[in-house]
Amino acid sequence: MLNNTYLVGRLVSEPKLEKLEDGREVVDIEIAVPRSYKNDKGEYETDLIPCSLTGSLFSRMMDYLKKDDLVGVRGTLQSSYREIDGKKVPTIKLVADKISFLSTAKSKSDGRDYDKEEEIER
Repeated sequence: MLNNTYLVGRLVSEPKLEKLEDGREVVDIEIAVPRSYKNDKGEYETDLIPCSLTGSLFSRMMDYLKKDDLVGVRGTLQSSYREIDGKKVPTIKLVADKISFLSTAKSKSDGRDYDKEEEIER
């Protein structure tokens, strides 16, 4: 059996860094991934996928990930349940082990180097 997932999408918001009780750091991002087909109304729908990036390598890239950047993410899907209004609701997130910076929506005036693709793998 295999659980590898590859997603390409834009960051919905700025990444959030969280320090866990055991000292590990987790960067949480959410990416918007457009579907490749149109719905009944002739519109493309978009899925919002939460992703977790763990490890010190990912926490050091907080300065590089910005809202609206296009990224490629590879990882494994993990499912769990959370309680909403007394009901258990299934949730899913991608636990990433690699992220690639593909492009940005910002101009070059902010000082970042956009001419090269960067990859970070843990």
